[in-house]
Amino acid sequence: MSLAYFMGSVNLWTALPPLIITSLFFSIFERSNPEGRVSDTNEIKIEYDFIVIGAGSSGAVVANRLTEVADWKVLLLEAGGDETIVSDIPATAFYLQRTDIDWQYRTVAQSGSCLAFNDNKCNWPRGKILGGSSVLNYMLYVRGNKKDYDDWEALGNTGWSFDNVLPYFIKSEDNRNPYLAANTQYHGTGGYLTVQEPPFSTPLVKAFIQGGQELGYEHLDCNGAQQTGFMKAQGTIRRGSRCSTAKAFLRPVRDRPNLHISMNSLVHKIIIDPITKQATAVRFEKDGQIYTVEARKEIVLSAGAVNSPQLLMLSGVGPADHLQSFDIPVMADLPVGDNLQDHISLGGMVFTFDKPYSVMDSRYFNIPSILNWTINGVGPLTTLGGVEGLAWVNTKFATESDWPDIQFMFVAGTPTSDFGSIVKANNGVRDDVWDAYYKPVEGRDTWQVIPKLLRPESTGTIRLASADPHTAPLIDPKYFEKEQDLKVLVEGTKIALALGKTEAFQQIGTKFYDAIFPGCEQFTPWTDEYWGCFIRHYSSTIYHASGSCKMGPSSDKTAVVDPTLKVYGIKGLRVIDCSIMPKIVSGNTNAPAIMIGEKGSDLIKADWPLSKRENATASQFKQALPIHVEESNIEKGENFVSS
Repeated sequence: MSLAYFMGSVNLWTALPPLIITSLFFSIFERSNPEGRVSDTNEIKIEYDFIVIGAGSSGAVVANRLTEVADWKVLLLEAGGDETIVSDIPATAFYLQRTDIDWQYRTVAQSGSCLAFNDNKCNWPRGKILGGSSVLNYMLYVRGNKKDYDDWEALGNTGWSFDNVLPYFIKSEDNRNPYLAANTQYHGTGGYLTVQEPPFSTPLVKAFIQGGQELGYEHLDCNGAQQTGFMKAQGTIRRGSRCSTAKAFLRPVRDRPNLHISMNSLVHKIIIDPITKQATAVRFEKDGQIYTVEARKEIVLSAGAVNSPQLLMLSGVGPADHLQSFDIPVMADLPVGDNLQDHISLGGMVFTFDKPYSVMDSRYFNIPSILNWTINGVGPLTTLGGVEGLAWVNTKFATESDWPDIQFMFVAGTPTSDFGSIVKANNGVRDDVWDAYYKPVEGRDTWQVIPKLLRPESTGTIRLASADPHTAPLIDPKYFEKEQDLKVLVEGTKIALALGKTEAFQQIGTKFYDAIFPGCEQFTPWTDEYWGCFIRHYSSTIYHASGSCKMGPSSDKTAVVDPTLKVYGIKGLRVIDCSIMPKIVSGNTNAPAIMIGEKGSDLIKADWPLSKRENATASQFKQALPIHVEESNIEKGENFVSS
């Protein structure tokens, strides 16, 4: 029985005894809404102290921390709506893409990657919902490597070393696994963000860790003293449900009178005074109406590595020649949208085995599992989108033993586990590729290791496709533009193959599915050239877009923001999200995004000490009246609301 059947079948519900139905819905409500849902504000003032754009992994944190100061009035703008019950179920992560809570971005056509996908384009899901991509992701809690942050500081970003940022990771964390939380040097308890290992795992994760040990790697905590090794995945889950940043940071403070949260609010631009270069207001659209709201102190852009550069460019901050091509007045000529980085991977390998352990719809999305999750918060629906284990390994190209260059994501299933119903479409796999390579193993028990390139040399760009804020930007990741990236990932793939040959996996009858991948027939199987071809065809993003509003010192002409996250040349405007990363971290990016939100909030507070914090009077906190959308007026900028 599929999840789609569970969600859509009336007969299923009417067949359940009334008592079970009652307990089921009560448990769903209690589990998905224990802190109370955030309400969409029913009033929008003309002026706030701070306006935060984007309620995602960083923005939700910033809104929480700034409203700790009772006399600061904060408006949080989010383009999407609230979370759903389905998004609360960890195992349904892959069902959330290509829905209304996803921006549903696609890259431009690639010449050296994404070749097995429709139009040679990779799908780039991003969260369009309260909580942002922390609602779409696979909930993996990974901070990155100590050397990542020390490298940031070495580039001139004072205050961003690992020793500087570790307290912010700990501040947010509420680790529920005693054996991890006991290491108080690296873990925290009592923070807003719940972190724990899922209460359910298949026997495959044991084989994964044992196989790693056979290859000479330790079983460890990647968020501890060192990173190189194998581990069971830690996730942002609470009582068996997803713990997004909306649930963690916004719901507990939803009743603060100085916090207004406006959902379904699409920002058009940040208004910057062309003379003083002061960011003064934000123009956004909600329910068919345009609002322009002023910021007395600062505007914080936390829209992520795709939307933050898009909004800066729409506001006149970006490469001058590019902005002028759209007749956008240039407020600051900065390399916005450059330095785009992502973790690219090989997501298409398949290993078959002889035990009934794989995560499949037919096996796990059934009435007993659903009831077990809703009532008890346990069972197979608590798996992190099927990801059970993580590892960091060194290829021959790694320059330091504890700065690995490849990460493994171990999944108790493959793209074939759902018979091509969801993952195929999420990745955009062409029908001819699917039928030739994957269809023969549909429905079999399979697992996969996804090798991921941690520190790519290739960088891409975000550019405007139009001056219309409703139009998606042009995303060009330029995967494998630098040949070294492909060489490293090929070596990582060979380590993944070696893992499948270990005794731990051979004991369950593991075999690598050795069909020749379509488009790679001209290469001798299993050579570096063959694997390079396979990788160029099944090039999977791991959804870790970063770096497109680079942080750097004033001497760095490729930087967009300074080490205090202020946009160069513009007053009263900061960027606080993963787009500020000078180099992408060696792991998943949700935890670093939250850390950036924590540290960014403190940087703001440091610039507005108590002596500078003004009490907002009633006249300074007036109601902003909506203006109906008129396309000609929007273009002329005539919809400014004044007091």
